[in-house]
Amino acid sequence: MNAATPAASGRLNDIVAMPAHALSDAIRQRRVSCREVMTAYLQHIDEVNPRLNAIVARRDAQDLLREADERDAQLAAGQWLGWFHGMPQAPKDLTAVRGMVTSMGSLVYKDQVTQHDSILVERMRAAGAIFIGRTNVPEFGLGSHTYNKVYGTTRNPYDTTKTAGGSSGGAAAALAARLLPVADGSDFGGSLRNPAAFCNVYGMRPSAGRVPFGPSNEVFLKQLSYEGPMGRTPRDVARMLSVIAGPDARVPLSLGDDPAVFAQPLDADMRGKRIGWLADWNGYLPMEPGILELCEQALTDLGAAGCQVDAYRVPFDPAQLWRIWLAHRHLLVGGQLHGLVSNPETRKLVKPAVIWEVEGMDGMTAHQVFQATEARSAWYQRVLAMFQDVDFLAVPTAQVFPFDAELDWPKAIAGRAMDTYHRWMETVTPWTLAGCPVISVPVGFGAAGLPMGMQLIGPPRGDLAVLQLAHAYEQVRDWVGQRPPQF
Repeated sequence: MNAATPAASGRLNDIVAMPAHALSDAIRQRRVSCREVMTAYLQHIDEVNPRLNAIVARRDAQDLLREADERDAQLAAGQWLGWFHGMPQAPKDLTAVRGMVTSMGSLVYKDQVTQHDSILVERMRAAGAIFIGRTNVPEFGLGSHTYNKVYGTTRNPYDTTKTAGGSSGGAAAALAARLLPVADGSDFGGSLRNPAAFCNVYGMRPSAGRVPFGPSNEVFLKQLSYEGPMGRTPRDVARMLSVIAGPDARVPLSLGDDPAVFAQPLDADMRGKRIGWLADWNGYLPMEPGILELCEQALTDLGAAGCQVDAYRVPFDPAQLWRIWLAHRHLLVGGQLHGLVSNPETRKLVKPAVIWEVEGMDGMTAHQVFQATEARSAWYQRVLAMFQDVDFLAVPTAQVFPFDAELDWPKAIAGRAMDTYHRWMETVTPWTLAGCPVISVPVGFGAAGLPMGMQLIGPPRGDLAVLQLAHAYEQVRDWVGQRPPQF
């Protein structure tokens, strides 16, 4: 154990140690009460969260226990609300929760009490979740390191001197430390995937439109930032997806498929499934030593599950992909935050990355935007062709191991300079642009005892197949169960 990691304080209590699917079953069958669940989690949070700062804006414990009692009374009357019935949740501090502050990690909104639920929160609330607080984020979710001037820095459960990643860093750290049974997050530039890798859990970016994002004042262009599930098992990820997925008329590009399919068992025959290994994109992506080796061992484990793994070379210029990414990032982030930068009073309160994105948008012409979306369309067609060659693709989730929590972002990898606050996460951006379902699976620990993950990528709308592959991998190698953080 790293010297900076909190020392073990004894065995986890049986409730917080349960996988989410087992906890949900225990509550529904009344083998454990919702009050007992809430009490166990609040006690564990009190003990561990001060060392991590993963859950912020916590609600009053007595109010939460009263809500737990209400859930118990509902069960006693034969009313079960759904898979989340009585389970504590702390929605990411970017998604709207009625009656709670949604600060987005920004001093601009540190006192803003939201008057409505996001669609994701609506669905968790309807399924019986009890919201205990929020999970911490970087300011406006920008950057894959969770720190802000409202709540401070979130620490890694495996070494509290290191980052938990981001922007769903609070969610991943809370999940890994057993402060939550499952967690929600969102992902534009790897924000569900990177923190999952850094914290030894699973994080899934679903297919475009799988989990409707809203309500929003813009419902057509915002296609690259998705909300999705995180869990300690693929089964938990799938069960949460079964709750939060599905169409919504307020989101015209949401998928109409029945999400109940994700509540079914994930067992599937993986024999002969073809996986294309992208590694470092033929040397294009700089990688910290040790990452590729961990992923290649995980590929061996997938081979043991019956998969056929072969090296694959992507027939598309990765430098062009980065230019496509920058244009879309400037357009969507810059458009959303433009008002804050154009107002001198709020401009003083936001971090440099916000200003950089807005100024990048201001420097673009409409013709350049159209060219970028044409190029993205060409990449999508190429991805469809790639999935004629293979069933899945695999690539590292991150290019560095968890880094010093006092650092804003890595300035170099393997001697190669990083020129933007998100360039060091370039390994995730092609799959954002393609709208493919991607899950980050744990692949073990580097020489310094820090976690890493690998992205398993399926064809567009192949979410169930990706979950089945992750489940098959877990049956061979369960890093979450094998090496939990020690508190």
